[in-house]
Amino acid sequence: MRFFIGAVAALTASLPALAQKPATASQAFEHVQRTRDQARPLWKQGQEKGIQMLEEVLRFLDDPTVLDLAQGDFSLRTRRQNVYYDLAAAHAVAGRKQEAFGYLQRLAGEGSPGAYLPFVEKEPAFDGLRQEAGYRRALATLKTWGRVWASPALETPYRDNISAAEKIAGLSRFWAEVKFNFVYFDRVPDLDWDRLYLEYLSGVTQTASTKDYYRLLQELCARLKDGHTNVDPPKELADQLYRKPPLRTGLVEGKVLILEVLSQTLSEQGLQAGQEILSIDGIPVQQYAQQQVAPYASSSTPQDLELRTYTYGLLNGPAKQPVWLAIEDAKGDRLEKNLPREGYQAVRGLPRFEVKTLPGNVAHVALNDFSDHGQVKLFEAALESLARSAALILDLRRNGGGDSSVGYRILGHLTDRPFLTSRERMRNYVPTLRAQGLDLEWRTDPAEAFPPSGKTPYTKPVAVLISAATFSAAEDFCVAFDGMKRGKMIGEPTGGSTGQPLFFRLPGGGSARVCTKRDTYPDGREFVGVGVQPDILARPTVQDVRAGRDRVLEAALRYLQ
Repeated sequence: MRFFIGAVAALTASLPALAQKPATASQAFEHVQRTRDQARPLWKQGQEKGIQMLEEVLRFLDDPTVLDLAQGDFSLRTRRQNVYYDLAAAHAVAGRKQEAFGYLQRLAGEGSPGAYLPFVEKEPAFDGLRQEAGYRRALATLKTWGRVWASPALETPYRDNISAAEKIAGLSRFWAEVKFNFVYFDRVPDLDWDRLYLEYLSGVTQTASTKDYYRLLQELCARLKDGHTNVDPPKELADQLYRKPPLRTGLVEGKVLILEVLSQTLSEQGLQAGQEILSIDGIPVQQYAQQQVAPYASSSTPQDLELRTYTYGLLNGPAKQPVWLAIEDAKGDRLEKNLPREGYQAVRGLPRFEVKTLPGNVAHVALNDFSDHGQVKLFEAALESLARSAALILDLRRNGGGDSSVGYRILGHLTDRPFLTSRERMRNYVPTLRAQGLDLEWRTDPAEAFPPSGKTPYTKPVAVLISAATFSAAEDFCVAFDGMKRGKMIGEPTGGSTGQPLFFRLPGGGSARVCTKRDTYPDGREFVGVGVQPDILARPTVQDVRAGRDRVLEAALRYLQ
């Protein structure tokens, strides 16, 4: 989406000076942003021309044609607030205090206070006005509206057992944020959110600790069945909840296997990939997983829930409490291990980015997260060597997501033409419409075209490897790749969850997030709640794990050959 507050990036499109009225909202949007960019260096130097250009933009936004276009385009509609901000700063630079205060007040009355407040407080142009009554009034208005959604009153610090009032307040905030913002109630048609709120009210007040309280909130959250709607306990509880021995586990053909041993210490004790876990702390492993892990896992699909239960959360527990495993190897020999959850040295981690050359001169690039644009730089640094390959495999099987634009920029190196990203849909809550009986309205933003990333794209055959651990921004990547028709996706259905979460703090030092955006294929096909489907299905077997065989990678090599 195109909504942002600070300085905008240079526009790639070039429009005429709009001697005629704009035909589309995009034309109007780009005209406003280009004019703001041109005016900024002028008003910063105190030149009147910059202010005149901004005032002309306001008149442009008031034109009936533009007003009509803005009704259907959120990005254009919110440009007025940006111009108010610019004019307040421009008049402040010019020494016109009252005009600056006037535009600040208009911003406070019409803008998005929680978003603009930090910019107003840090803007150098306002440094000479901060002690003035007009500035303080505008700032007070911004803070007043900002507190409606982000009051620090509920952001109380961690204690071993927060008060009953805090527990009720935290539950109430989570309930309210879900009620007003969650976009997937239709996926849980039998869930009565208000009834659950009443049921959990008595439960949270009876919890004996902050830890138990947050576990109960996680249990409630899991009822929403969404991987981008979560409750996160305070960081102070990490040692009580989330420590585990350095083993990667998973459910394969109905068996819970050790998939990877990440510490030499454990290897020396006889643990190895392919061994089956039979029980945990004396409880049959699948019974343990369904009782101790699954009820607290927020997930969008069966494959997502399976991953969170048997891979991410299975061995989690208190740092000081070892976990007792009963294990059986391929020969049927059994052993029992009491494994500490802490104290391991030289634990192997997952590299963020890795390049290998496979037989047939096939390049294999593991893209294990999209957390920042450093991944793009690593990929671009490898492009020269990748260009000499016969084909390319992009491995996203361990990519849990991050920033979708990171993946899009990498995809942009595989093509010389723009490609479509996901289509977005979100709730548009208007209180007056609700009073008139229209209690739910949706806003849909069409799929945007992302431009190519370079002048010399990679044109050889491409395959993308996916799994249930391919999640969020990595799934946005898959949707765009699918539409590009640049190659096949191989592996298993992805996790089936993406979107734009709304983050907020809870009493006792914890936090939560609620998914506020539905993403689909450009043509409206759903993948959230389903998963992006592979073109070639390939699943590892128990024998594969025990033999160290990568069946999915082998399938990709066959396809590329």
